[in-house]
Amino acid sequence: MNFNVKNSFVEVLPKDSLSENIPRIVEKACYSHVSPTKTSEPEIVHVSEEMANDIGFKKDEIKSPEFLKVFTGNKVMKDIEPYAMCYGGHQFGSWSGQLGDGRAINLFEIICDAKRWAVQLKGAGKTPYSRGGDGRAVLRSSIREYLGAEAMHNLGIPSTRSLSLALTGDLVKRDMFYNGNIQFEKGAIVTRLSPSFLRFGSYEIFTKRNDLVTLKILVDYTINNFFPSIDLSANSSYLLFFQKVVESTLKLITNWLRVGFVHGVMNTDNMSILGLTMDYGPFGWMDEFDENWTPNWSDFNSRRYSYQNQIKNGFWNLARFGESLLPLIKDKRAVEEILEEYQTNQKKIHLKMIKSKIGLYDENEKDEILVKNLIAVLQLTEIDFTIFFRNLSKCGKNTGEVERNHIISAFNFIKEAFYAPSELKGEVMDKWYNWFWNYLLRLQKEDVPDNIRRIRMNNFNPKYILRNYMTQIAINHAEQGDYSLIEELYSLLMKPYDEQVKFQKWFKKGPDWARKRVGYSILSCSS
Repeated sequence: MNFNVKNSFVEVLPKDSLSENIPRIVEKACYSHVSPTKTSEPEIVHVSEEMANDIGFKKDEIKSPEFLKVFTGNKVMKDIEPYAMCYGGHQFGSWSGQLGDGRAINLFEIICDAKRWAVQLKGAGKTPYSRGGDGRAVLRSSIREYLGAEAMHNLGIPSTRSLSLALTGDLVKRDMFYNGNIQFEKGAIVTRLSPSFLRFGSYEIFTKRNDLVTLKILVDYTINNFFPSIDLSANSSYLLFFQKVVESTLKLITNWLRVGFVHGVMNTDNMSILGLTMDYGPFGWMDEFDENWTPNWSDFNSRRYSYQNQIKNGFWNLARFGESLLPLIKDKRAVEEILEEYQTNQKKIHLKMIKSKIGLYDENEKDEILVKNLIAVLQLTEIDFTIFFRNLSKCGKNTGEVERNHIISAFNFIKEAFYAPSELKGEVMDKWYNWFWNYLLRLQKEDVPDNIRRIRMNNFNPKYILRNYMTQIAINHAEQGDYSLIEELYSLLMKPYDEQVKFQKWFKKGPDWARKRVGYSILSCSS
């Protein structure tokens, strides 16, 4: 394998002075050197050929023994210094102190076509940040992350990427719901890539420790390598860095809401400074629309990271990130003003996003009320989020006045999105008809022709998402040695906005047997 390997992270940033791979507090360092733990019977289950091609691998190389060894942690390439990153984080609203890469080991950086990709193995063994854990990952969570990251990328939403999914041949003990039910599961490793795996907590930890020297080194490194438009010599450089992170984070979360995605663990250690979706734990795309939905079993009581709370928690996390940069920015009011802009802008951006989902592009003073009423009727009865918005594109302008028959015809397009059609009667039906009446009247005022509007909507509202039940079925098959569904879902999710008639069976509501069921809709942090 011949590719351009660099490692600016270890060349520039301060390292851990100790070399022992034992759990401990690591101070005044951004990383610790640690090598992956060798596995007994490594086997590559799947490779993202698109990602492999993007970083310069040829087809024969990804099938080579060398590829297998390197990306299962069984060989460290010459002159490479693998490492685990040091960071802290606020978890569920409380400062948790040092966290770090407890089961992720960074190998190197690949430079291809002027792009930099940090390469990381998740599930490759213990690090000094494992806090008593085994540093391993299991097959079920690895399949979810592997497919989830690629699905997100193909939806056009910034994300870390997946290169390969491998079995280790070793069994791993896991208590999925931390209730004493310990089981042995198949161990696995995901090779994931990102321009950088730096997160809010990477900076928080140094401010919390009052280690401002390391904080400045890390921030300067970040700006030099990932924010080239910022002049580091300018007095406003650190404030501008904060502003750019705020803007990209708001854009990211708005995109999550657009496709019905819920991260599930929006702790500050899981928030990328590059505005990427990262650390796929108990995540999920909504089936039925529910603003309070969370896929995270650990969040069922507080719903802190539910669908509707993601914008608010993004703000809270950014406020903590802003606090970590204050020793460098030295202007608290300036930080507050940028956060206030987040609050102001999110309302405008969210309205524009929902309007685009329903095919409205011109300005109209009544659109905010129309959108508010849409959210209200969506919650009258259980309705599939993805199918509703996808099928709404089939509605068109009436050549004359909006009449009842036109409303009935439009409503019929979205009928298959309802989980209980029998509930569509009386007051519920009246409210839906009323909303469609106003929506169709509003469509008449749009200059965009129906055919163009339909294309725009279908390029904005995906037809296919990675529903949790789909992933769980693939997991069930994979645990029996059948990986064909991983390939099928991977292929499906390459083009989520296309009709893909051959995959029509996946364009349907989550089945009743999978709803509210562990694994199929409810997930834990265990991996």
